[in-house]
Amino acid sequence: MDVSNILAAHAAKYQSVTVEKETPLEVDPGLLMVTDLNPIDEESYNDSREDYLQSLARDGVQSLFASLFSLPTKQSPDGPLAILPPPVYQLPRAKPLPKPKPPTKWERFAAAKGIQKKVRDKKVWDEEKQEWVNRWGRNGKNKEVEEQWIHEVPANADVDFDPVKAARDARKVRVSKNEKQRLQNLARNAGPQQQRKEEIDKTLASTRVSTASMGKFDKRLEGEKKLRGVKRKFEPAEASAEQEKKSSLNLLAKMESDSKKMRAAPADESSSVLNVRKAVKFASKGRGGIALARQSSRGKGATRGKGRR
Repeated sequence: MDVSNILAAHAAKYQSVTVEKETPLEVDPGLLMVTDLNPIDEESYNDSREDYLQSLARDGVQSLFASLFSLPTKQSPDGPLAILPPPVYQLPRAKPLPKPKPPTKWERFAAAKGIQKKVRDKKVWDEEKQEWVNRWGRNGKNKEVEEQWIHEVPANADVDFDPVKAARDARKVRVSKNEKQRLQNLARNAGPQQQRKEEIDKTLASTRVSTASMGKFDKRLEGEKKLRGVKRKFEPAEASAEQEKKSSLNLLAKMESDSKKMRAAPADESSSVLNVRKAVKFASKGRGGIALARQSSRGKGATRGKGRR
């Protein structure tokens, strides 16, 4: 029986794992990258572009897998993993390296006191049940005090003291305290960045309305928010006599209280509704200034004449 045709078809279906080319492929297993420096066969590319590209991709992947299987391995829960060497090519980064996160309050305290961080296991041994149980969560070891069948009651406890409820409340207080500290750390670390972002948003929104069209024809950026100003509240043009009387009495009462404050502390004019210094300044610029000058000259003349007599 001649099986040469069957073997030839099998060999054509499954190509060799060894890739041979005029220029050997450059494999960088550290970046999982393969570089093919061979020139493109224009004739094969024009005849069947898809087959030609698939052939190039197959050769590159085969060379990469061959280099990966030659690397040392280490065991893991998912199976053996290859230990990649340092990359050969130095690829430029599109963005700078991220800055390290600022340490939390506890991390700064631990560094000052020399406290080493210890990672505790999620499972602990329960002597009573003779099995491994969760440290936290459902049926956790931290809830053992709440679930035990006998509790010690303090001597000064109230009549309606519930030890199970007291233990549960204490655990909830600890959880809420930890969550509060976590949120404080996030707010402390994100404070300057959030403040800077708000300043940029306000500056961008202000420049939008600085054009002649008040930003009507400006193209908005992706994610840009519209700056909302404070709407001014105006009193209605028409009001009832009772409302007008009430507003006038309120104004008079405020002026009276301000006048009392001025008499009590004449040096402080900032708290008064009526700024006397500003009123005198405006009066001296118009007709009131001439009247004040004449009145002052008459007063000085009368004083001098009276003194001469």
